[in-house]
Amino acid sequence: MSSPPVASAGWSRWLVPPAALSVHLSIGQAYAWSVFKPPLESALHLDGTQSALPFQLAIVMLGLSAAFGGTLVERNGPRWAMTVALVCFSSGFLISALGAQTEQYWLIVLGYGFVGGIGLGIGYISPVSTLMKWFPDRPGMATGIAIMGFGGGALIASPWSAQMLESFGTGPHGIALAFLVHGLSYAVFMSLGVLLIRVPRAPERTTAEGAAVAAVPTGVRVSARSAVRTPQFWCLWVVLCTNVTAGIGILEKAAPMITDFFADSSAPVSVSAAAGFVALLSAANMAGRIGWSSASDLIGRKNIYRVYLGVGALMYLLIALFGDSAKPLFVLCALVILSFYGGGFATIPAYLKDLFGTYEVGAIHGRLLTAWSTAGVLGPLIVNWIADRQEDAGKHGPALYGLSFAIMIGLLVIGFAANEFVRPVHARHHVPDPKEAPDVQREQPA
Repeated sequence: MSSPPVASAGWSRWLVPPAALSVHLSIGQAYAWSVFKPPLESALHLDGTQSALPFQLAIVMLGLSAAFGGTLVERNGPRWAMTVALVCFSSGFLISALGAQTEQYWLIVLGYGFVGGIGLGIGYISPVSTLMKWFPDRPGMATGIAIMGFGGGALIASPWSAQMLESFGTGPHGIALAFLVHGLSYAVFMSLGVLLIRVPRAPERTTAEGAAVAAVPTGVRVSARSAVRTPQFWCLWVVLCTNVTAGIGILEKAAPMITDFFADSSAPVSVSAAAGFVALLSAANMAGRIGWSSASDLIGRKNIYRVYLGVGALMYLLIALFGDSAKPLFVLCALVILSFYGGGFATIPAYLKDLFGTYEVGAIHGRLLTAWSTAGVLGPLIVNWIADRQEDAGKHGPALYGLSFAIMIGLLVIGFAANEFVRPVHARHHVPDPKEAPDVQREQPA
């Protein structure tokens, strides 16, 4: 496992995206945690804050493990990383199954949140560097295919989990069985990625004597340690954090938000319609990951982030001013924002590759994902805390969200400005190319 498998001659690079997708579709189950919240609250007598703890810890561990494990992923290769992700993510479900069966909630927090969260982080970054080496001509499309799986994993996991809970029951034993089936099934599915993944063969050059040796890599080469000392890294950190915060601002409170906006209208939004709206947002999130990231290969990374951040601010402004006057406008603007949310995740690895090269791009990507962890706390805090304060003040409907939307617009403007400051990395941060071995040994005097 410590040596990355090198592709044989004739190996198709189109086998690599499915390998990455098998991992990301599996760990994307994290977005479906809410299916388990009501059964856990009822079976183990928890409140809403307690039932959310495994998911919150998992997201925190995702950012931390990606940041601290990124260098190991680069050093040991994608097969090692995918294996670690498989073991941790599946083990997390098995530990959670034991916790549910014995009604020890701390085991669920430990299993799904801590152990499974490590699998989330390592699994998320495991294929990124390899995909961009296979697809140097279309890095945005390649990473978009894989990261699309993380956004779409919940579309599979949500109905599947609900069906299992309906079949097994929502008591401790039924929840334990559902966790057990998840752990074993995802272990098998993620194994496909472990078996399929390959790294490309190094390009060769011919010496003066006709021998074939590995060619020296060309292009920008920046180490992860040097990257975090550059202004470009921190500009992109701000860009990702603001874009994700804006997306979570809609996603985390989507159902009650659309209900509140049209509560006083002649056609209020029903519970089923609100659930349908959430499903549409998930689809937009997934489509944006492949669509917008592929578009970035054509128009450039800086330009596509100008769209994410500039048009995203405009969409928030339209919702704030006119969102309660027409449901189609509200839904359309929210779908665009969520497509930018997904597109931002999928495009950032290619942006990093453009600036820092592929030398340690996986490790750099891992460190940048701390922006996601920050946004995961910041976005819900802004929307929920302000809505609660406005409700306490006697306001209702769209008035609950006016201030939070203004803050989101401000954050997107800050992100837009940070993107404008991104420039090529100064040569002083580049890693020198490794010296080539001499083609012909210099003759020594007799």
